[in-house]
Amino acid sequence: MVEYWWVFLAAILLLVFLVWAWFPVCAGIARMRFAEARRDFHHQRERLEAKFVQLGMVSTRPEASRWIDCDFEDEVAYARNRTTGELSAFVAVTLEMEDLPDRSNVAGDAVSNLRAATAVFRFDGRHWETEGRAIFNLTPTEAIRHYQRDLELLAQEAPGRP
Repeated sequence: MVEYWWVFLAAILLLVFLVWAWFPVCAGIARMRFAEARRDFHHQRERLEAKFVQLGMVSTRPEASRWIDCDFEDEVAYARNRTTGELSAFVAVTLEMEDLPDRSNVAGDAVSNLRAATAVFRFDGRHWETEGRAIFNLTPTEAIRHYQRDLELLAQEAPGRP
């Protein structure tokens, strides 16, 4: 057994090399999956926006304002959930809100019904979905920064450059 010590040493060195080589392989696979998810988001974006508007226009509470219209910006920010690894896309939107009858403007001033928000889209590993969730008063980057304990920013796309 003593004369075969080099076999054990070679096995240990091989194991160390395989572990060392595994991390770049995993990182490469993750980058490829992320690039594919981004492409899928752009291919499905029109459907996702329509579903977001459809779900968002349904009022869940009687006292809440309903959306009348939604305008999407081109810029997209991608983030990953630190715990689950779930990928999300955040898109800036401007929502036009419906006036509620009990909110009267006594002074007669013009009140803007436009609200800045961020639309949230989630990737389940196969396709993108939305629940019609909007994060009000935050840009996509600010929303990710606000939830930085849960989310890590992966990438941002400027308008016209996927």
